[in-house]
Amino acid sequence: MKLVLAFYGTRGDVEPGIALGRELMRRGHDVQLAVPPDLIGSAESVGLAAVAYGPDTQIWLEGTRDFWAYFFRNFWRVRDVVRHFRESREPGIQAWADMTTMLVSLAEGADALVTGVSYEELAADVAEYCQIPLATVLWFPIRVNGRLAGNLPAAVTRSAMRLYEWLVWRGVSRIANAQRGKLGLPRASGPVPDRIAERGSLEIQAYHDVLFPGLAHEWRKWDGQRPFVGTLTLELATDADEDVASWIASGTPPIFFGFGSIPVDSPAAMIAMIAGACAQLGERALIGAGWTDFGNVAQFDHVKVVGAVNYATIFPSCRAVVHHGGAGTTAAGLRAGVPTLVLWMADVQVIWGAALKRLEVGTSRRFSSATEKTLVADLQTILTPECAARARELAPRMATPAQSVTAAADHLERFAGGRG
Repeated sequence: MKLVLAFYGTRGDVEPGIALGRELMRRGHDVQLAVPPDLIGSAESVGLAAVAYGPDTQIWLEGTRDFWAYFFRNFWRVRDVVRHFRESREPGIQAWADMTTMLVSLAEGADALVTGVSYEELAADVAEYCQIPLATVLWFPIRVNGRLAGNLPAAVTRSAMRLYEWLVWRGVSRIANAQRGKLGLPRASGPVPDRIAERGSLEIQAYHDVLFPGLAHEWRKWDGQRPFVGTLTLELATDADEDVASWIASGTPPIFFGFGSIPVDSPAAMIAMIAGACAQLGERALIGAGWTDFGNVAQFDHVKVVGAVNYATIFPSCRAVVHHGGAGTTAAGLRAGVPTLVLWMADVQVIWGAALKRLEVGTSRRFSSATEKTLVADLQTILTPECAARARELAPRMATPAQSVTAAADHLERFAGGRG
């Protein structure tokens, strides 16, 4: 089968698509992958051919970070929040027309089009135009449900999620309908999730339902349309793994700190905060740089800074992990059976932090409000024997990446083979 996979966003947004594409290619399918220009190398590193889809992610990452920092400090200033939101989305909106044209050319004659969370509207319109089945890979519970926020009544959660869908639709409806007109499609009048569900599309839930108790039961009415498969990740070895493993073995197990693709605003201040907190607790720190430049920061004997590492091999050797709350990093920490502190920067990351707190395997805090004092307190919370024991007990309930990608590919093959 010819399968087109279009995934946009940060490395964490795109890696599920690359992992699924690699498995489908291994099964002999013709896989066409579309990813941001600066992530083409990631796809090619596992043998997949990829084309550029949208602008470089670096163009809007800092804007996204700044928007959410502003939002959580000024959420009552509605007009200013809306203005900042539009500014943060402008690079992607400007690329909408070119992305549509490229994806149409790629998807014509395909057996199915698969997309991630970002640009669902665009991909759904292309699938409708090309008259091919659409499948989505969702790495958190973005569809309206009553289980997303366990501390709120289900009705309140559903209402808030429905409002969020309409706000997103209002932000993209003008450009989305303009492109639908160019494709000869009728105007759409509401959010895309409803249209996706009505078409009978496959909506793969690429995360672990154990983090959202009751969600699988709530979605039984979809009769297999929203299967849970677990987190999709590549678990690739890196050049730093051997050196990091040697450093870990030379002393006490460290605490891992990493903040993913969103650049940290002040690397020097963050290093100083981590070094100070760990010194007070007598701990060592391993810092994964991600997309942050730590080239000109102070050095500390008990702190090691590295680039990319393979979480699957490094996390089990750590006492705990501290990170931004990305879906893939969160799952890797839970599979390793170690407690987690989420220092979130954006909206979805709040959800993962809240899920960990509900399960009592970690805690969370807004990154911009963290200080050396709060970091010491939060680390003391997650380093208790009780928290560590609960994390170890949860680990066997997490599907392995191999199990997850096999399940996702099985569902997609059945779906595309039956033409949706």
